[in-house]
Amino acid sequence: MDADHLGQIRREPAEFAPGGPGHLVLEIVAYAADEAASRGGGRCVVTLHPDGSVSVEDDGRGTDTRVDEHGRVVKKPVMATKDLRFFDLPETERLPDGHPRRGMSVVAALSEWLIHTNRRLNGSWNQRYEHGVPVTGLEPVEADGSTGTCVRFLPDEALRSGWSFTSGDLARWSEHWPDLTVRLDDQRDDKDRSGQ
Repeated sequence: MDADHLGQIRREPAEFAPGGPGHLVLEIVAYAADEAASRGGGRCVVTLHPDGSVSVEDDGRGTDTRVDEHGRVVKKPVMATKDLRFFDLPETERLPDGHPRRGMSVVAALSEWLIHTNRRLNGSWNQRYEHGVPVTGLEPVEADGSTGTCVRFLPDEALRSGWSFTSGDLARWSEHWPDLTVRLDDQRDDKDRSGQ
């Protein structure tokens, strides 16, 4: 975990999540799109939950996970450290909203909580973060025969106010990633949608 890195993001939410939670969704979908491009296609579902949280679930291979020399499961530390491919590079990829891609740590740092569920052929687990800090280890989950990742997060309250997200937004953004089919599942009721 890189506390200084997470702190930098939390001090400047307008820079790292321009436009609010929609940018955070795009940061996650970009990873699903990378996976889809490497496999010649893939699917992803963005779910808006009644509690204000958002989940992005894909059908990829899952986050890279290894077993160390002591038999412990170790995963790539994408949530709590810089993604060196994007974070500090001036010419980094632009996401469909026109803003630079910075990586998954931006989502974790700017969320009250985040749960990363990972399903791979060699095992499945989840891990919970609060403001980017891991608060659990890798907790095994029962295999269901699928592979992929699900990232469910509750954006910080200041980011959630006044935010809206529609299937039209998603359709417009999806054109950016031709190998990925993205679907919106809006589980909020009318009251939730109006922000009341």
